[in-house]
Amino acid sequence: MARFFKPTKKSTVTTKHQEFEINRLDHHGAGIAFHKNKPVFIEGALPGEKVVAQFTENKSKFAKAKLIKTLISSDERVSPFCPHYHECGGCNQQHLARESQLTYKQQALSQMMEKFAGQTMQLDEVISGDDLGYRRRARLSVFLNKKAGRLQIGFRKKQSKQIVDITHCPVLDDRLNSLIPGLTTLLSRFQDQSALGHVELVQASNTSVMVLRHVRPLCDEDRKAFETFARKHQATLYLMPESDRLERQLGDAPYYDEIGVQLPFLPSHFIQVNAQVNQKMVEQAMDWLDPKSDERILDLFCGLGNFTLPIAKKADYVIGVEGVQDMVDWAKDNANVNHITNADFYQADLDKSLANSEWASEKFDKILLDPARAGATGVIDQVSELGAQRVLYVSCNPATLARDSSSLIQQGYKLTKLAMMDMFPHTSHLESMALFERVG
Repeated sequence: MARFFKPTKKSTVTTKHQEFEINRLDHHGAGIAFHKNKPVFIEGALPGEKVVAQFTENKSKFAKAKLIKTLISSDERVSPFCPHYHECGGCNQQHLARESQLTYKQQALSQMMEKFAGQTMQLDEVISGDDLGYRRRARLSVFLNKKAGRLQIGFRKKQSKQIVDITHCPVLDDRLNSLIPGLTTLLSRFQDQSALGHVELVQASNTSVMVLRHVRPLCDEDRKAFETFARKHQATLYLMPESDRLERQLGDAPYYDEIGVQLPFLPSHFIQVNAQVNQKMVEQAMDWLDPKSDERILDLFCGLGNFTLPIAKKADYVIGVEGVQDMVDWAKDNANVNHITNADFYQADLDKSLANSEWASEKFDKILLDPARAGATGVIDQVSELGAQRVLYVSCNPATLARDSSSLIQQGYKLTKLAMMDMFPHTSHLESMALFERVG
């Protein structure tokens, strides 16, 4: 029998304003209400509040709504300190008191671990630092607004490609903030403003770094003006004529200080945004992992050697493994800069089997993992084969930490310590550290 296509009727989203009572926060920081037994996620709403919101999305199992008005406010609600908060897409929890932010993030981590790893435990003290001026890097979008007849420099609006003009960001390092007004004036005088892509600002331990992405060559006048600006501010200037090419024009090569070591880097490299919390994180990792002078230790997803080099100061021998060859080369150079001779670095695809990796043929006493948001899917099931009695997992995504924890537990490890790290205050980003020890 012939079958004829019958289009399904599209569900319409009612735009009528409705009242909701907020029960709790999800792990992204959105308020959760219920409508006809279905969860409704409302960004900016807090537990205990009664709000007016408008549906923006209505799926079979959940819905999303836009906060219109707060009828009954939570005692935890505070006034945002940034004038751009309601437009800028950078922070999303400035309306929530600082201590409450930490409490809800800890609860989210505990609930996630209990749900997926099947284990409830008391969290260690939060690793935190200053909540203002903590960011040591930022990317400023640059856009030639022909309708307005001017150059816009700032951050992207929430869920938009439009730009919020920024002259000062409260969570950005003041040394970088001091550059923004002058940069705006400078770039607004460039002859070919449509050639400008973005500006990257990075605060190193020894210098402030500016990177200008441009899609066409700069004229001599514009280049010289930028160099004059950099000299005036004693900053390091890079030009980026292509997305994978950096050209240092002037200034010192940047580095950042770690526990007993210095790590040179390029502004295109990944480094932790929060220098203060990164220092505390490495200190706690050293304390929990407790490297001994007779131990072999493996650092997976090692990057530039953020953990590897401090560990090498304590252990007999350390191997760092990273997926990107450029980072491996820099980690090797960083070991040489710090006169560290008991650390070797290798490139490997950690999403695949380690069976053919020569460095994995010998056993390790302890392992540290610091994967990206996707977690350690490929390598996590092979950890027990490497012989480690202790495994330290540093995570930037509680969902993948919980998933990978389940694998470690099945391999015979027990979760013995867990802590939340507030790397990004006033946002819903949640980082954590978990220690696993082999049972028996």
